[in-house]
Amino acid sequence: MMMLLYSWFGFVGFVYAYLFFRENIPIKIKVFKNIDFLSLVLFLPNMHFWTASLGKGAPIFMSLMMFAYAIKKPKSRWVALLIGSLITYYIRPHVFLFIAAGTVVGYMTGKGKIAFWKKLLVYVGMIGSLVLAQDTILGMAGLNESEDLIQGFEDFSTDRAEDLSSSGSGVGMANYPLPFKLFTFWFRPLFVDAPGVLGLIVSVENLIYLLLFIKILNKDFLRFLKNSPISVKMSLTTFFLASLAMAFVMSNLGIIMRQKSMVMYFLFFVIYYYLAQKKYDRIMRLKLFRKLKNERMEVSS
Repeated sequence: MMMLLYSWFGFVGFVYAYLFFRENIPIKIKVFKNIDFLSLVLFLPNMHFWTASLGKGAPIFMSLMMFAYAIKKPKSRWVALLIGSLITYYIRPHVFLFIAAGTVVGYMTGKGKIAFWKKLLVYVGMIGSLVLAQDTILGMAGLNESEDLIQGFEDFSTDRAEDLSSSGSGVGMANYPLPFKLFTFWFRPLFVDAPGVLGLIVSVENLIYLLLFIKILNKDFLRFLKNSPISVKMSLTTFFLASLAMAFVMSNLGIIMRQKSMVMYFLFFVIYYYLAQKKYDRIMRLKLFRKLKNERMEVSS
């Protein structure tokens, strides 16, 4: 019954993930020979493996997707927002820190007209929550009594990385430069370093991640990001902060496969929105071209 309950948590998470994607991005995108983007990312096997098992993965994924869906309309979806925030905070306080920071950044810099009361509500709610939760968040890494937080985090991450790297699927990430740390967290294992049969399956999925990520390695992505809405900037900030923190701590491919499942959908959302925006711009340019062409034909006739 507990396995069934946790599988249901994962299912609810995917329902909210679908609503989060579809509400913000009504345009359908085809990738990899006419495969629907949303269908592809919603049915990735590694995601369903960790979000259907007995553990923290299922409820934390559900709470993150509830939060992402509810934050767009906090006044009418305050119940989902509250539940998502509380579950995230009590399971992984540091992840709550990331989504709170992402929300504040999104509302501060996101494009679009947002009522002042709504911005004020989000600022007060998120910043107030962080102030109240700071001892718990810092206590996760033993930093609540540290006088130098930066040095304390470096010591904690080094010790944690060394402990995790001692297992069979451990990797020496502590000695990697930052770009390699992030690449390892996002896209490894990749076939040659796959730990067992499950690792080979995950390698195929990681290859899909990598191919999707390549789609945003474009010079116009920064221009898109500058003019992007709140949901995009919130998702990217949350994803990057979580990746940055975990890349310093994780040194085990098995744990990496489990941990990144809760934040990868924020990256997928950014990629999906970017591709949808490009498609929308092409459609609008085509309509404008046809309109001008018809007007010229009418003038000439």
